Amino acid sequence: MSWNPAIEPGCPDEVGIDAIETLIVPRSRDIGGFEVRRALPAPKRQMVGPFIFFDQAGPAELLTGQGIDVRPHPHIGLGTVTYLYRGDFHHRDSTGADQIIRPGELNWMVAGRGVSHSERTTAAARTGPNSLFGIQTWLALPESHEDMDPTFEHHGKEVLPVIEDQGASVRLILGNAYGEIAPATMFSETFYADVTLEPGSRLPLPDNHEDRGIYIVEGSISIAGRDYKAPQMMVFRPGDKITVAAGSRGARLMILGGATLAGPRYIWWNFVASSKERIEEAKEEWRAQNWGKGRFDLPTNDRDEHIPLPE
Repeated sequence: MSWNPAIEPGCPDEVGIDAIETLIVPRSRDIGGFEVRRALPAPKRQMVGPFIFFDQAGPAELLTGQGIDVRPHPHIGLGTVTYLYRGDFHHRDSTGADQIIRPGELNWMVAGRGVSHSERTTAAARTGPNSLFGIQTWLALPESHEDMDPTFEHHGKEVLPVIEDQGASVRLILGNAYGEIAPATMFSETFYADVTLEPGSRLPLPDNHEDRGIYIVEGSISIAGRDYKAPQMMVFRPGDKITVAAGSRGARLMILGGATLAGPRYIWWNFVASSKERIEEAKEEWRAQNWGKGRFDLPTNDRDEHIPLPE
């Protein structure tokens, strides 16, 4: 399958450095031998299109018996995306979803008015040494869908579109790009894709989206003759035709973006909303622990513990 013929890739050097509107070096944090790197929100950039949170989890090597246990916690006003390169997670949420996710697959949970979920390394993986490496990101919902009922979708690796051409391979995770459409239900204009580039190969960014960004997971890319290495995120000026070239060892990228939302978004802990009042309401309901009687319940088959509201 080739690139959309409407896209005319140019040489990277034809684009000036000023086409990079924001350059983000993610903040690193060690949480007990497990490294997380956060690119969004950043001091100079809250969102790229609808994307408001972007974490690289790992890479981490875990010993036999060890695993990651993200206890049940709440969300409002967003959709969460879990995408793994290595390892697995057992996802459970208050919609009743109970799903193991493996590399190359998509878990898409839409919180709407309120949902809770947990993600834990599977029991099978803990029987021996295991790895974890992936990306966790959130997309803010448009105001028209902030109060929708929560939903969950799982899409296997085999149904996500793959575009390959001249040393570049793109797996489309969400939205539309390069003439392809991913299967997950979207609520605003979006694209999100996992990209692998062989050394020296080139990638034209989709030019049919307002906001566009690149996160370098591994390797390096060149833009206008300047090299950028992992881990960095760059957000580009709208309207420019952008083509990047992989470095001598190739590159693994996540490309993301879409239409900007109509108004501002507030983010506090795991809550995203178009108003502070929505966040205050969610805080009070999670603190009250009236499971199943308001906007929040605990996940099916994972109800023995939860993360309390931060003080």
